Amino acid sequence: MAPPTETLTAERILEATEEVLRRHGPAKATVVDVARALGVSHGSVYRHFRTKAVLREAVTKRWLDRTSQNLAGIVAGDVSPEDRLRAWLAALFEAKRHKAGDDPELFRTYTVLTEENVTAVGEHITDLTAQLTRIIQDGVAAGAFTASDPAATARAVFQATGRFHDPGYAREWRQPGVEEEFTAVVDLLLRGLLT
Repeated sequence: MAPPTETLTAERILEATEEVLRRHGPAKATVVDVARALGVSHGSVYRHFRTKAVLREAVTKRWLDRTSQNLAGIVAGDVSPEDRLRAWLAALFEAKRHKAGDDPELFRTYTVLTEENVTAVGEHITDLTAQLTRIIQDGVAAGAFTASDPAATARAVFQATGRFHDPGYAREWRQPGVEEEFTAVVDLLLRGLLT
């Protein structure tokens, strides 16, 4: 239980909610459990998040935003667009694989939450494809890539690599040879982009 002298913030509530979800799973976790973990009344939690659904959506968004923020650093990197694209796709694959493999219970919980929160997932995908678009635009501007519509190309690259970041394929991410398959797909995509 958190000390009562600490200020209750949305961030503290989200951290506690993640822990409660990890412990109880999405079917059994309640706002009362979150409040108990924080040492506050459930009304205090509701002052920050008006419903359980809003709280669960915020946790989902927070989880997805971590990946987006890490990838944004690669987009802004000072290497060639080809190297950035390769690094971005590899980092996305590794982030998803890491989440699925290191904490399978929490990953299953987030799989449930992402199915509930299609808006947050849609915004996440929009953000990721915007990052890819920027890399591809930089490649076109540098004369390294050919793409008449960088946004459409970014969506195609994202879809073509879905096996390596869509949670529906999580069971395959630890299979022997998956890294080689990933590299082969990325190599193929880059060959199609290079001028």
